[in-house]
Amino acid sequence: MRFDVVTLFPELFEPFLASGVTRRAYETGLVQVRLWNPRNFAQGNYRRVDDRPFGGGPGMVMMAEPLALCLQAIRAERGDAAPVVLFSPIGRALDHAGVAGWSASAGAVLVCGRYEGIDQRFIDAHVDLQISLGDFVLSGGEIAAMALLDAVARLQPGVLNDEGSHQLDSFNPALDGLLDCPHYTRPETWKGQKVPEALLSGHHAQIERWRRDRRLELTARHRPDLIAAARAAGRLDRADEATLARAGTAGHERA
Repeated sequence: MRFDVVTLFPELFEPFLASGVTRRAYETGLVQVRLWNPRNFAQGNYRRVDDRPFGGGPGMVMMAEPLALCLQAIRAERGDAAPVVLFSPIGRALDHAGVAGWSASAGAVLVCGRYEGIDQRFIDAHVDLQISLGDFVLSGGEIAAMALLDAVARLQPGVLNDEGSHQLDSFNPALDGLLDCPHYTRPETWKGQKVPEALLSGHHAQIERWRRDRRLELTARHRPDLIAAARAAGRLDRADEATLARAGTAGHERA
């Protein structure tokens, strides 16, 4: 798959693409990333890419023409009709299902806005989908683009050290959409706190039950909406319901 990133700050992506376990996805070409600076498509000596907003107000607005010319060059090189994605507060919140969908796709063109935003005419003419990371505002779309690329990269075969690692991530269907459980490592006792006995038992079924119970309890406490969704989909069995019943309302009071 290939992601073309339109950004005024391509240098922000250089350490990101060369660091961490997900760099394997970029180095091997499993996830190809091509960076495009719209300033290279701007006119005039100053390569201007922004201007004052009509109607007045603070800040500057990214101009439509450099972005359109940049997209034209991307289309010519890609040779396909990959969707154009803009990271924006009005977009649909990115979730695991969305990441899984992108991880099985041919990629997209990711547009990273800056300043007060992008000329709406470019958005109306070229943007297919808008995505948000949540109800807050970033200085630009670059961090959001990196978040999407990282989430997609780690789902590619051979990227993580353990092929099954991402199956145990929070929100993964393999965990019925629940949050992940707590994790522990050596030493067995740290500052008077011991690792739960179940994890030291060597009993596979007991360990899995402990982890499942902790996932249920944590999810009920912090994300009861995910419990409701799992229940509605029929993904909780009697043992799960018994765990939730033992947890009682105390967990929901802290939600």
